[in-house]
Amino acid sequence: MSPSRVLFIDAYDSFSNNIVSLLTTALEAEVDILPIDPSEISPYSPGFAEDLTALLRHYDAVVCGPGPGSPSLAQDVGLMKYIWELKPAYLVPVLGICLGFQSLVVSCGGIVKKLQTGLHGMIREIDHAIQQPSLEEGNIFHGVPPFKATLYHSLHADIGQDDVAGGDWEVSKWSSPAHLPDIVPLAWVYENRGNKTERILMGVKHRTKPFWGLQYHPESICTEPTGHQVIQNWFKEATRWNRVNGRTRDPQPSSLGTITRLPKLNAQTAKENTSYLETSDGYHSWLNSGSELASFGLNRRYRSCSLRLPIHIEVPDIVERLQGDKNDFIILDSASAKANRIGADVRGKYSIIALDIDETMKLEYRAGDRHATARCSSFQEEILEQIPLGSEQTIWQLLADFWTKRKTPVVDHAPHFLGGFMGFTTYELGLEGIDVNVYQDRPHNRPDLSFAWVTKSIVIDHTQGTIRIQQLSPSESDGKTWMDSIATKLQTSAVWSDGLRADFTKFAQLNELTPPSTPKSVSIRTNILVPDADEYEAKVRTCQDFIASGDSYELCLTDQTHITQTRHCSSIPTDPSSSSALAPAEPGTAPSTPWQLYRTLRSRQPAPFGSFLRLGGATLVSSSPERFLEFDPAGLCSMRPMKGTVRKSRAVATLAAAEAILHVPKEEAENLMIVDLVRHDLHAVCGPGRVRVPKLNVVEEYASVFQMISVVEGRLSLPPSKEDGSKEDGSKENGRSKTLTGLDVLAASLPPGSMTGAPKKRACEILYDVEGRQERSLYSGVVGYMDVAGRGDWSVTIRSLFRWDDEVSARDKDKDNQGHQQEVKEVWHIGAGGAVTALSTAEGERDEMFVKLKGPLGVFDVDDEV
Repeated sequence: MSPSRVLFIDAYDSFSNNIVSLLTTALEAEVDILPIDPSEISPYSPGFAEDLTALLRHYDAVVCGPGPGSPSLAQDVGLMKYIWELKPAYLVPVLGICLGFQSLVVSCGGIVKKLQTGLHGMIREIDHAIQQPSLEEGNIFHGVPPFKATLYHSLHADIGQDDVAGGDWEVSKWSSPAHLPDIVPLAWVYENRGNKTERILMGVKHRTKPFWGLQYHPESICTEPTGHQVIQNWFKEATRWNRVNGRTRDPQPSSLGTITRLPKLNAQTAKENTSYLETSDGYHSWLNSGSELASFGLNRRYRSCSLRLPIHIEVPDIVERLQGDKNDFIILDSASAKANRIGADVRGKYSIIALDIDETMKLEYRAGDRHATARCSSFQEEILEQIPLGSEQTIWQLLADFWTKRKTPVVDHAPHFLGGFMGFTTYELGLEGIDVNVYQDRPHNRPDLSFAWVTKSIVIDHTQGTIRIQQLSPSESDGKTWMDSIATKLQTSAVWSDGLRADFTKFAQLNELTPPSTPKSVSIRTNILVPDADEYEAKVRTCQDFIASGDSYELCLTDQTHITQTRHCSSIPTDPSSSSALAPAEPGTAPSTPWQLYRTLRSRQPAPFGSFLRLGGATLVSSSPERFLEFDPAGLCSMRPMKGTVRKSRAVATLAAAEAILHVPKEEAENLMIVDLVRHDLHAVCGPGRVRVPKLNVVEEYASVFQMISVVEGRLSLPPSKEDGSKEDGSKENGRSKTLTGLDVLAASLPPGSMTGAPKKRACEILYDVEGRQERSLYSGVVGYMDVAGRGDWSVTIRSLFRWDDEVSARDKDKDNQGHQQEVKEVWHIGAGGAVTALSTAEGERDEMFVKLKGPLGVFDVDDEV
């Protein structure tokens, strides 16, 4: 017998894939997804009714899912409206959830109103008709034990429940209202509003048609599993209705595709025809062109050697000894690793230093373009190639193809990074992936993705106290020669052998740290423009208006601080935007270079996922505490959404004190909403039943704050390799196996849900307008790597500051008795914000934003009071 088939109508919610997973696992059904506004089936096209009914004949039942907006607006419910209006001969069993539920009630003549306060991420006991003889037929709650469920709604169905007297409620609550005879109530929730109790309808059935509805979210991680029986009962009723009414399913599969769908920006997006930009083996034609850049890094083997790391040596010491006057940098720095009072599961274990980035190949992409750019500096001459992307191709496919040709088997006992892609993506790259187009009119040509293919690197294992020097090299002799030279350079350095904590004056005299172009003296003028507190509070209230109207469950509002720093230098650097000056700031002086800012932030606010990048024309200084995504070659993916922050102080000095503050409904609801969103993102790639939540709403300690985190894990379905290049199901694309990797997970998860809110697409559209249509840029993006073995680690760029080279300018000043003078002006940006919910206060959100701003802003030696 073929499995049951269910059609899910998706209203662009960020929990949709969780519902699909629940339907698949609880019903053992195959589920196809159709958006509410498919281009193939339009109400305005001839033959719409025939097309819709023909499609529905392929399914045993339909689920109309949740989503943002109002059930009364055609653009928000789309096809749902026409599902409820099917003629009797074409009826199909339907379950509406949240927006789908409200749409069903409206179709029956009910009205939908705003709740007094929205209930987003709130967990409530469901009062349902466990045993009601009059409701037994079609009562999908029959025999279900008591359970709690998660609510995500600002609107509720009004069927006249407030007109029922208190003494009559217990008898009347299961009866159809006289003015709405088709609506049969099945479940309720009660919300104490102080002077009154709101009666909120949670479940209904249609009196004569096979339609049911649930206001709560059965798929949420905090809806008790007991409640899943309601879904099973619904499908039993749907199957019974089909049998009694002689309705049979068309055995031919529909053309909609598989259970889950991958997002538009995906490394393995299927194509109907081979693009002219592909060769016969299915790879992008550029990769087989034989050009110097397309061939970069091919036929390399991993080689390494290890040293014991002196206890006094830290990451900046190594960088200053090895990097010299290089311009490009990538340093992923677990700066809090030596903070023993912070648990090992919180701090990062490894720090990674990419070496000789100037000489490696970089791939760059700007959102909205139909090409990528490859570049490399060779013998002080830059080689550049533009790589066209076909109409069905994405930057993620190009990256996946490039990586696949260089994939290396996992090396036993190797560190967490062997070499491979390292770099950043901006927030705007993530917006492109969810079809939020905000990049058309940008007045610059900055990349939204910049990945370097790293072949030389150092990995520091802070728990073992080792440093591994490693290279992807074409021959054993080349690798050994280079590694020996690096080891010698480190072991013969003064900082390595002295055992002193960096006598930087002596080192500079030895010309080991400071290139000749470093200014002899610097005076600095800093102008800081922070967000206006009143304006930020007004934005919070605007966000809450959208939430109250049903357009969002949570909006992660942010704002930016802009720092214009003017340096007057007594000698002229060859490149005013260069980060090559590695000299630390003199004691008692303000930082004047990006490196000094990094060192200052690192010491003030050590974090497990800090970084210093100079890549793609951007300079990033980060002390991020938030891991975004980690994955391994076996397909295990882990995400750590972080929501709920309290600053350390005398009043909140212990973990217990922070837990008392953060374990409250508002903070837990913020985290829960992002957890459910992240589950949705992972389900899109990992598939149904392959995502779990081992940690939920756990408070962790960091250097300056306490944060509430959760851990969500998914596992990719990796088919066994076959000689014919086919997948487990026998399919193959253009002759090569289609195996999902961490790149697919990364593409499906951007922008980070902890920086958007939910539903993600609508939230980002709202935030773009509320935030004044300004770019977030590197803030709210991600930084990290995917190595040649398929291992990856990415952090969210928060608690960070960044600058672009096109915002750095220099001009010569008149000579004086000290020689040439130069004025260098640069603009730095710091983003900060927080999640706005129905329970937020404008003052509280303002304070949280300034708390998060305080750490990175402090590196400019400003007063502690922002």
